[in-house]
Amino acid sequence: MLLGKKVLITGITGQDGSYLAEFLLAKGYEVHGIIRRASTFNTYRINHIFQEPHDDEVRMFLHYGDLNDGTGLRRILNKVCPDEVYNLAAQSHVRVSFDQPEYTADTVAIGTLRLLEALRDYIEVTGQEVRIYQACSSEMFGMVPPPQDETTLFHPRSPYAVSKVAAYWYGVNYREAYGMFIANGILFNHESPRRGETFVTRKITRAASRIKLGLQEKLYLGNLDAKRDWGFAGDYVEAMWLMLQQEKADDYVIATGQSHSVREFLYEVFNQLELNWHDYVIIDSRYFRPAEVDSLQGDASKARNKMGWNPRVTFKELVKMMLDHDMEMARQEKTLREAGHAVEVRGAYE
Repeated sequence: MLLGKKVLITGITGQDGSYLAEFLLAKGYEVHGIIRRASTFNTYRINHIFQEPHDDEVRMFLHYGDLNDGTGLRRILNKVCPDEVYNLAAQSHVRVSFDQPEYTADTVAIGTLRLLEALRDYIEVTGQEVRIYQACSSEMFGMVPPPQDETTLFHPRSPYAVSKVAAYWYGVNYREAYGMFIANGILFNHESPRRGETFVTRKITRAASRIKLGLQEKLYLGNLDAKRDWGFAGDYVEAMWLMLQQEKADDYVIATGQSHSVREFLYEVFNQLELNWHDYVIIDSRYFRPAEVDSLQGDASKARNKMGWNPRVTFKELVKMMLDHDMEMARQEKTLREAGHAVEVRGAYE
């Protein structure tokens, strides 16, 4: 157990943030998370680990803040005094980044710069060592043919990917210029039952579950030929932590080493439900990206050799995990509808 260590997580309410918070609480950390103020509750992914703040045993605390507010970040750092910081916050939807490029750049690229500047000042004033994890993305590789590893050149194909490339190089620059311990994690696609419901994998499992129970008739998708290296988010947060336990800060690709097309994902999902996806899926041009990334497949040899990290959950197990969760959601929805209750369904499944 690592009792006494404090950690600060930006983006704690996201998929990765929730799994990371669970993981670090189990390690004995005191966990602090930054959440954005919203008119609706956005903490559903971490509600199961939330503790009453008046409890003497509480080890998780939430703070209002935003990567767009440098002053607020400095206040939080001074209050928390973290030993480790995990920067997971982002506008992370690739297709949406084409519609909101300025916001995406301000949050993902400049937001990272604001955080690093705040951390640089904090470390200089306090003399405390802070180890920093910067979340990067396989989308940075873009059009470069697979397999991709830490030596592969970047060719980003979206405002999101361009912004992540900037964040990556900010991390490298601050590590080299100021001696800060900053590890860039270049994570390939990682999914789970907690994945946002407008991301293609979760959109498919959620819609297929509703189709199976007669709650939905069709599923509208874009490019089925795009290939991705899909892993389980719960496995990948362990890699984030391992990066900050190394003697020297470095950059690591985290991936399964296996690639599957969206069409293959579709087939596996509908096959597990004993359905033919061709009967329900309609291609809609609205879901195509202006510039596509055709194929991503990571080579995580460095993470395996230096940190001993390996993915545990297989592709088929990941699909089943997501389907089991979404089938239960669909059953609950059907029960409520049959009882005459109005049900609000999150996400764009059709």
